[in-house]
Amino acid sequence: MRLLLVEDDALLADGLQRALRAEGYTVDHIDRGDLVMPALEQGGFELVLLDLGLPGLDGMAALKRLRQQDKQIPVIIISARDALDDRIEGLDCGADDYLVKPFSAVELIARIRARLRRRETPGSETLQIADLEIDPERFTVTRGGQPVSLSRREMSVLLQLVRHRGRVLTRDQLEQGLYGWNEDVESNALEVHIHHLRKKLGSTLIRTVRGVGYSLGGGQE
Repeated sequence: MRLLLVEDDALLADGLQRALRAEGYTVDHIDRGDLVMPALEQGGFELVLLDLGLPGLDGMAALKRLRQQDKQIPVIIISARDALDDRIEGLDCGADDYLVKPFSAVELIARIRARLRRRETPGSETLQIADLEIDPERFTVTRGGQPVSLSRREMSVLLQLVRHRGRVLTRDQLEQGLYGWNEDVESNALEVHIHHLRKKLGSTLIRTVRGVGYSLGGGQE
């Protein structure tokens, strides 16, 4: 899961990124409200954590702009503004949740999990691809009823491909989903994850589209 963190307090942003990455999330950070829409236009994010007192554009204004452009991505406001009117305005402007600073990282992570669960459609908890069953919530994969052990990175690649079935994802799209913008990535890291997935789940599961990227195949050998 890739999150966009919009927070201008560098110390808080650093702490949140560490906590979220330790839970397996990919996190990209920006510190200005006027950068929210350009970041979201690049795609690939599952949820936004949005401060309100931001330079460039106030977080509330950024939220209104986001919803006016029909962006349906979940947004959790994280703000020191604790007045009832502020919380009501944030929710009325389209926020899905509102968390007042200071807060526990554990609580924030629980709210993220809850929000992402609600986003899933009923009956979609387990994803089925040929003889594969994928449970994103429990982080488990079975093949022909037998459990398959995947690393966090391998699972992330697999989920990106499954959720965009029928599309070809470029190398850049997959790498951003795995590592975000700022992590140094070894040149062959993605190919290593693809190789391991094919070895564990079947050589025809992931199709290479030469010069473009990868897409989900049939999953049958």
